[in-house]
Amino acid sequence: MGPPPAVADVRRAVRHALDDLEPGDLVLVACSGGADSLALAAGLGFVAPRAGLRAGLLTVDHGLQEGSPCRAADVVRLAPAFGLEPAEALSVSVGTSGGPEAAAREARYAALSEAAGRLGAAAVLLGHTRDDQAETVLLRLARGSGTRSLAGMPARAGLYRRPLLELGRRTTVAACSALGLSPWDDPHNLDPRYTRVRVRERLLPAFEDELGPGVAEALARTAALCRDDADALDGWADAVYARAVVSDSALSDIGAVAVAVPEVEDVPAAVRRRVLRRAAIEAGAPPGTLAASHILQVDRLVTDWRGQRRVEVPGGVGAVRRYGTLIFARQPASPVS
Repeated sequence: MGPPPAVADVRRAVRHALDDLEPGDLVLVACSGGADSLALAAGLGFVAPRAGLRAGLLTVDHGLQEGSPCRAADVVRLAPAFGLEPAEALSVSVGTSGGPEAAAREARYAALSEAAGRLGAAAVLLGHTRDDQAETVLLRLARGSGTRSLAGMPARAGLYRRPLLELGRRTTVAACSALGLSPWDDPHNLDPRYTRVRVRERLLPAFEDELGPGVAEALARTAALCRDDADALDGWADAVYARAVVSDSALSDIGAVAVAVPEVEDVPAAVRRRVLRRAAIEAGAPPGTLAASHILQVDRLVTDWRGQRRVEVPGGVGAVRRYGTLIFARQPASPVS
């Protein structure tokens, strides 16, 4: 007799996520103690030894709630039961930049990346589910995001892997119940001050009531379709960027990036704006605060040129057009002949 269906689904998802790793590789799971990451940790503990892999656990103490060090220690104490070693609690200091959710996320990923590098891990597993993906798509849709943003969270991004993106939260809760695990419910996950909580607790249920069941699944499918389109457009934009960037040692010395207008003015807008966004980021604009509205303003320097002044974007970077060239720099750029 096999395991309960929910347990089997989680194990299958983990097995698929690890199928390209080499025997002996170390895989870490980021576990908060909630149902999603707890089910994932149990799944990794089952799959890893059967795949010839080593497996460990990391939990992050954000220090935002009373008793958080004790809860982090409790999660670490679960690791031996799953066969996960090493197991560490990582304490972080959460700043304020970008709001509490963004600041906590930045601190968390920095800690996970540092620990993974120090321990020599080949991959870090994250417990995001299909429901998390749906929430992400709705949040980004409300902000007027483009195709890449609406693609949601990728199943793989560098060191990080999300095995559970095709499984719903109900599956992880059922898996924990079947395994006799008691997840910890983070009070922040019910706090309506957080935008994602309002999406989860109010908006998605309202959609389900009005439109019928399956909204989360449909949004996750939308993300997958957008990701395919975004991958194709990004590849096209990479080729255009390589042709359009002007080599100039004087500009390179100050971290500026120059783009030849004739190389981008006749390509589709979706490709051109990707090129402009990449140039702005290369010049020092922070990706997280570089919005579509900023790129639209820069794009007008190409498509609606009337001698405009420098266009400012985040990070103190500006774009100015000189002699058929767009120059992205932290300071006013000299003309390029």
